[in-house]
Amino acid sequence: MPLNKNEPVSIVDYDDSWAAVFKELNLILQKNLGEYAISIEHIGSTSVPGLAAKPILDIDVVIESMDNFPAIVSILSKLGYIYEGDLGIKGREAFARESAEVPRNEQTKHWLDHHLYVCPKDSEQLAKHIAFRDFLRQSPKIVQQYADIKRELAERFSNKRTAYSNGKTEFIKKVFELIRENELQDKK
Repeated sequence: MPLNKNEPVSIVDYDDSWAAVFKELNLILQKNLGEYAISIEHIGSTSVPGLAAKPILDIDVVIESMDNFPAIVSILSKLGYIYEGDLGIKGREAFARESAEVPRNEQTKHWLDHHLYVCPKDSEQLAKHIAFRDFLRQSPKIVQQYADIKRELAERFSNKRTAYSNGKTEFIKKVFELIRENELQDKK
């Protein structure tokens, strides 16, 4: 179910159910991908307790290397995921959903919207996703600032997803500067 680019940007308060839905999705993905998946990571804003977000989960399936990628595409296809390529972001392969019932399993269920990505363990994108998530989880003040920015941008650009996303860029760059500063401090 590819994202409707014309759908308004909607930011909502953090919802504890996001973590529970991720756990369910994680079990299904882990069961089907088996040893192909080193780990399955809940990333993005919905993975940070207390952070307001679009109610769409972001999930990274971490794999050893791209050697087994064709087998992974086949497995995910059987669950109802559609391979979209890297969408211009090296080290992160994207998958859309055929319908709201994806992933398909024994029970028919409408799942919360989610974006699924497959990343090799040495992917720079994966490292950024994890670093950003982990930093925010440790930084309530930054989380509040980010939530405020997201709400303001969603209000200003509710029908302009690209403008909304671009509006967050400066803040995200500043967070990565803080992450680098913390890493340098830790090395001292």
